[in-house]
Amino acid sequence: MLAALRMYGHFGLIPVPDVDRTDFFLIVGANPVVSNGSLMSAPDMRRRLDGIRARGGRMVVVDPRRTETAAVADEHLPVRPAADALLLAAMLHVIFSEHATRLGRLAGRVRRLDALAAFVRDLPPERAARSTGIAASVIRRLAAEFAGAERAACYGRVGLCTQRHGTLAAWLQQALNLVTGRVDEIGGLLLPTPAVDVLGISARLGWRGTFDRWRSSRRGLPEFGGELPVAGLADEIESAGPRSVRALVTVAGNPVLSAPHGRRLERALPSLDLVVSIDPYLNETTRHAHVLLPPAPPLSRAHYDLALNAFAVRNVAKYVEPVIARTADERHDWEILGELGGRALAPRPLRRPVAWAARTLRPERLLGLLLRAGPYRLTLAGLRDAPHGLDLGPLQPGRVAERIATPDGRIDIAPADFLREARDRLLTEADEGPASGLVLIGRRQSRSNNSWMHNSPRLVKGRPRCTLLMHPHDAAPRGLLTGDLVELRSEAGAVTVPVEVTDAMRPGVVSLPHGWGHHRGGARLSVARAHAGVSANDVTSERHLDALSGNAAFNGLPVTVRRAP
Repeated sequence: MLAALRMYGHFGLIPVPDVDRTDFFLIVGANPVVSNGSLMSAPDMRRRLDGIRARGGRMVVVDPRRTETAAVADEHLPVRPAADALLLAAMLHVIFSEHATRLGRLAGRVRRLDALAAFVRDLPPERAARSTGIAASVIRRLAAEFAGAERAACYGRVGLCTQRHGTLAAWLQQALNLVTGRVDEIGGLLLPTPAVDVLGISARLGWRGTFDRWRSSRRGLPEFGGELPVAGLADEIESAGPRSVRALVTVAGNPVLSAPHGRRLERALPSLDLVVSIDPYLNETTRHAHVLLPPAPPLSRAHYDLALNAFAVRNVAKYVEPVIARTADERHDWEILGELGGRALAPRPLRRPVAWAARTLRPERLLGLLLRAGPYRLTLAGLRDAPHGLDLGPLQPGRVAERIATPDGRIDIAPADFLREARDRLLTEADEGPASGLVLIGRRQSRSNNSWMHNSPRLVKGRPRCTLLMHPHDAAPRGLLTGDLVELRSEAGAVTVPVEVTDAMRPGVVSLPHGWGHHRGGARLSVARAHAGVSANDVTSERHLDALSGNAAFNGLPVTVRRAP
């Protein structure tokens, strides 16, 4: 989102792969077979990926682990963690020096192309090979294949972003697509045309995104979109002074398990004057709440996806009616938030009218207005008559060009602050090579993407899944076999976890899934507690950050592993 803001002028202007029509799909740090795409929203992702090969195309996955997606790809390149930006820069070097760049319909709409070319000129594949762990000949071949494919798309996700060069990697991934003419073209990257035009509405209202308008008081972390990085939350709670955080509202969140150095945050929460949680669970975070407001069950509310339809690989619209009726004393999330907002933010004489207005402007009424104002002029009644949804057609080219929101209407392919960071850090790291020792990465699992999924017997049944994956070359010198308990330690702390020895990992890299760690007292999650596992964020560090955004760098964290005492 930061790369989109700097390059396109809007934090939500993130083109998605036209996966149903591409011939060469390069996936970097993403696992869409498990996540269903996440920021590339689509059902039945495995079938869509199989379709690439069926029509004679290729899929290449760049990831330190042979993920579920890599297992069905034509080629898997096990890059070293946090070296993705170097790999992408080296590919750009090859394209600028050996293959003609092309911008397609965006010709004349991209500026500072010369600045990008000048930067990557200093990063040939031979210089990047040692740090990336990918041979120079392979980098050159990959760049040539990507540039030469008729229709190609490069896609990155969580693994690409949550590392110390996350912003640089997201930028260079976009730049790779731009200089090879993949953006705004069929089979490349396109913008959806959703029935509710969230991007257009936000742009018209002036909500294009903000960055670095202020910084956190303790560590100087930058603001983005009105928010500060969660890596600084414990500092802001523990600090004294008028700007310290004294109250916290969580909505369906569990930062004790999802934020870096969760143990420190866990120690800080009891010191707050007020914690309010809107959540159906008394979990590892909400157990600290002074007030717990459980919303009505999810199946008792209607659903229309505003957010993910803006990143769908095909234009669709679907409205789902409630499955069960709520009881008289239950409140939906929007009702709770509307009531809290009206009482807390409105001037005292206006609190009752504001609360009444919040109750009156129901989501269905607002959705109906937005649908009628959208590009297809749909109605809520029409969607109710189509319970399986409406197929509004494939994504269309030309939308990116229409939506560029920079002041001069041109894409900045080499933002100045990105270039400074890249010169200061990437060039140095390319020469230093990789650090010795083990590094930790996370991983997604189809039945445990988040901590709340572990309190369902259906989702946790089967063999234990909270294990530390380790390559045989790393396990053998330590005398470790699958099932042995090991101590995983970082500068932030240590956990004891079973090891799983597998050649799916790159040597020198270990992997622990996120969302586990339900052994803490005070939570009322009986099923999750019986399958507690350990929290990956008990060993991640709030000091290990992407320098540009302040985002937590969960991947590429230096760790040690030894047999548990």
